[in-house]
Amino acid sequence: MFKELNLIEITSAFLVLFAVIDIIGSIPIIINLKQRGKDVNALKATLISSALLFGFFYGGDLMLQLFHVDIGSFAVAGALLIFLMSLEMLLDVEIFKFSGPIQSATLVPLVFPLLAGAGAFTTLLSLRAQYASVNILIALALNMLWVYFVVSMTDKVQTFLGQGGIYITRKFFGIILLAIAVKLFTTNIQTLF
Repeated sequence: MFKELNLIEITSAFLVLFAVIDIIGSIPIIINLKQRGKDVNALKATLISSALLFGFFYGGDLMLQLFHVDIGSFAVAGALLIFLMSLEMLLDVEIFKFSGPIQSATLVPLVFPLLAGAGAFTTLLSLRAQYASVNILIALALNMLWVYFVVSMTDKVQTFLGQGGIYITRKFFGIILLAIAVKLFTTNIQTLF
């Protein structure tokens, strides 16, 4: 398992997950929730998100087998979803609507769908088509540490980056996501034919 450790893969997987989870881009949403009097628990949000993402990482294959879907097909579908997410970030449009019946700010919308949503689930399985599992798990764990830090320090991060910094960071990772979507699509579409 540790023979497959690769710093480049860990870094790449970390950046992909960082862009998809987009906790920096979620800062305005978290601040808005706090201003409306909603309690946002950083530790609880991080632990629940981690459990969901690690669980899906290990159980996602079984779920795909139940629906007779191979990892290549799922990676192509994931590439399309990541493509749409990148468009959302680059064009300042809302493609994915975050609405639901649950009113708890820590669980909805923070844990699901912002941190552990369809994009993160799809990305995790899509990454498995490219990288060794151990590298993805390390990258995911590092992202969850980052999520905890940002959620617990939301006010300070916003002050440090400012509105302009958050905006530029979001645009930069939108372009990264777009490139990742193209790479995932071109790499995996060939295996389907």
